[in-house]
Amino acid sequence: MIAVTAPPSKSMSHRMLIGAALARGESVLRPVLESDDITRTRRILCAAGAHVEDLPDSGLRVRGVAGQARGADITGMDALSCDVHESGTTCRLLTAVLAAGQGRFRIHGAPRMHERPIGALTLALEELGAAVRWEGQRGCPPFTLETQGLRGGAVEAGLDESSQYLSGLLLAAPLCRGPLTITLGGTRAVSWPYVGLTLQTLEDFGVPFELRENANGQREADWRSLTQATPGGLRFHMRPAAYKAGSFRVEGDWSGASYFLAAGAVGMQPVRVEGLRGNSLQGDRALVDILRRMGARIEEDEAGVTVHPSHLRGIDADMGHCPDLAPTVAVLAAFAQGVTAIRNVAHLRIKESDRIAAPAANLRAAGITVEERGDGLIIEGGIPQPVSLFNTFGDHRIAMSAAVLGMRHGPVRLDNPAVVAKSFPAFWELWETILVRP
Repeated sequence: MIAVTAPPSKSMSHRMLIGAALARGESVLRPVLESDDITRTRRILCAAGAHVEDLPDSGLRVRGVAGQARGADITGMDALSCDVHESGTTCRLLTAVLAAGQGRFRIHGAPRMHERPIGALTLALEELGAAVRWEGQRGCPPFTLETQGLRGGAVEAGLDESSQYLSGLLLAAPLCRGPLTITLGGTRAVSWPYVGLTLQTLEDFGVPFELRENANGQREADWRSLTQATPGGLRFHMRPAAYKAGSFRVEGDWSGASYFLAAGAVGMQPVRVEGLRGNSLQGDRALVDILRRMGARIEEDEAGVTVHPSHLRGIDADMGHCPDLAPTVAVLAAFAQGVTAIRNVAHLRIKESDRIAAPAANLRAAGITVEERGDGLIIEGGIPQPVSLFNTFGDHRIAMSAAVLGMRHGPVRLDNPAVVAKSFPAFWELWETILVRP
């Protein structure tokens, strides 16, 4: 058996860093994921007035801005440069948080980011008093955000493109000048887990909120037990409040762990991943259930999860609540007997790459039969064949999931292995430890 330790959660590292930066006084976060995406969030928060200091053991000491991010003087011509590069989480969460501040901010990034929509979020922010000026394609970065704070009131959050729009509004809500009611809009139910992580962050930083369900808002909802957010079915009530500084621990990342858990199922020896929170709200904890449904032998305890080499079978998988797992489940399906259907992930087309087309292309290169659907993939299992070079499509999750294809024939070769630095810089170093043959 080979044991590895999960990296800190990327989703929670973003949220906890934002919470600490908005608080009054100093907070200590430990451990925080060291990655390109987190660095983007950190730099923008520092440019907006926070101070962040590195501590041993991947810790950070953060002195916050007491609830008000600061941009360039609104009476001038300049704007504070906020380069999100390829981090969609940074872009969406901080757009809302900065809108609750003061000044002018220019949100921009890499070319792919300038193709990713954010118009549904900025529309809500404009209703609350912010002004947005688009530079290129309307509804996508780059754009300039001009604000003197948000006034509160009532908005509808359309979530068809991303649950991060709602998370951004929730993080900004306590900074509004008056109470804010957020009603879920759009046309489809979206993944709840990431929203749950945002609410967990608000609770950790002492920010009160009220969540009610059904159209009339008559019944208080248990946010910890929800599995999805339904348009028209949930309503958040927030009031002005302060983020409270403190000492916080960031839990292990189920997304980063997923590749190692998958490797245990299709490799030559068991793989154990430690440092995972069993009752985590992270959506990617669903991989344990998916692996079990596929026939994998799994052992869980308080310290971690162990997955044993197993004969897998194809399944029907609605992955709307855990879309980041889709490329990894596609690779598992390639090793499974029978057909696997991955459904309800149409929005993966607008991620760092087209995460429906990209895994399909790599699996076809390995001799696996794959059919692309509008909202997912149909994969006929077999044994993937060796490939001289896999394409990462510039996407960290495509690169890490492709690594699992090498568990039978030896390490894979990728056109751009360094792309993993976006979310998991230590991935390849850790991956080498599980490639040792028994």
